[in-house]
Amino acid sequence: MNRPLKTFYIRTYGCQMNELDTEIMAGQLLQRGLTQVENEGDADLLLFNTCSIRDLAERKVMGKIGQLGRTKKNRPYIGVTGCMAMAKKESLFKKLPNVDFVLGTNNITDLNSVIDEVLYTNGKALRTDSQFEENLDYLVAKRDDAIKAHVSIIRGCDKFCTYCVVPYTRGQEVSRPPEDIEKEVRMLADQGYKEICVLGQNVNSYGKDKPEWNCLFHDLLYRLDKIDGIERIRFMTSHPVDITKELMHAIADLPSLCEFVHFPIQAGSSRILRKMHRIYKKEEYLEKVALLREIVPNVSLGTDIIVGFPTETDAEFEETYQVMKDIRYSVAFMYAYSERQGTPAKRWKDDIPEEVKQERLQRLIDLHNSVCAEQRADMIGQTVEVLVEKKNREGKLKGRTRCWKKVIFDGDETMLGTLQNVRLHSFNHQTLLGELQGASLLV
Repeated sequence: MNRPLKTFYIRTYGCQMNELDTEIMAGQLLQRGLTQVENEGDADLLLFNTCSIRDLAERKVMGKIGQLGRTKKNRPYIGVTGCMAMAKKESLFKKLPNVDFVLGTNNITDLNSVIDEVLYTNGKALRTDSQFEENLDYLVAKRDDAIKAHVSIIRGCDKFCTYCVVPYTRGQEVSRPPEDIEKEVRMLADQGYKEICVLGQNVNSYGKDKPEWNCLFHDLLYRLDKIDGIERIRFMTSHPVDITKELMHAIADLPSLCEFVHFPIQAGSSRILRKMHRIYKKEEYLEKVALLREIVPNVSLGTDIIVGFPTETDAEFEETYQVMKDIRYSVAFMYAYSERQGTPAKRWKDDIPEEVKQERLQRLIDLHNSVCAEQRADMIGQTVEVLVEKKNREGKLKGRTRCWKKVIFDGDETMLGTLQNVRLHSFNHQTLLGELQGASLLV
């Protein structure tokens, strides 16, 4: 090939961490002088920033890239980044011969040098270091949203849940210096951003790998809350073991910290939790939920659930169902178990029939939908604070409450990026509908 690059296209799969990595890679390519295009057919370079958490996500990527290899004589350069790059490494070249380079999650800073290697050698390049070095220039990120921004505070995970590939694709936990995080958040505030979501595979572990900093996760939140201009702070994602009483008090105390906690239980059976290596029993989890609700009475909770984990009995699934029913999560990400190559759970027989998994999953989805409908009905007549994010196709304003509920109401474009009081009068599917109340909270 050995032709010059002028344009690039990035497709992102998976979590918010991948979305942020995409923004950083896009920023690097823009600095290189390339132009980002919205149509993959117009690109000289295609990047696929992949997810490996579920088999379906991998198969989608493999199918997509395989098709590209057959469509063009003068095909674009193709790079695979993200978790699938780390999980499959050089085997991707065998499965997808049209891939030019594979770049792991810990090698984002090497993007331009890898591209140079491919261009100048007319060969293939592989960079998949097992350990992340905190040397990323987060400030280069090219953000598409002008109101909300993701901010990385810790990468990797040390928990080694038996079903999860993340410790193998993202490596050990590495915290980012608090001064660097503050600098980025101040820059975002100066640029007009109103909400940040601090990210990590386990944000609650922040600072534990660097005791000399004397700055744990709740300490960092107190520092970020003091930055003028940032109206809301969220965080994703959490491990229940590391959710501390100090963090709960920070949620109660800090004006900017939203009263929403992603508190993933994964399963309602202590035996299954032990088999998953979640490091807590159901009773310990429920005690923390009760303490959080005592300290932050208006808190909303989110969760992740896996049904059909190897050896899960009907009775153990019923325990999960009962937990969902009792806690009444406002957000839930629910999945049927699928085995992942390279995880400890792969050595166990996937012994729950697919039809049983799907029946259990559907029961949970139906329960969650019913709970959320009741929660929305209970909110009718309330006045809530909404951060206005965009206009929808009908020209109405759209935003979210502090507890992550979607709200639509009439208003003008000058309200974008402001906080507004909205009185809720009805809902349509999962979206609350309301009308503007009084003056804005923030201009």
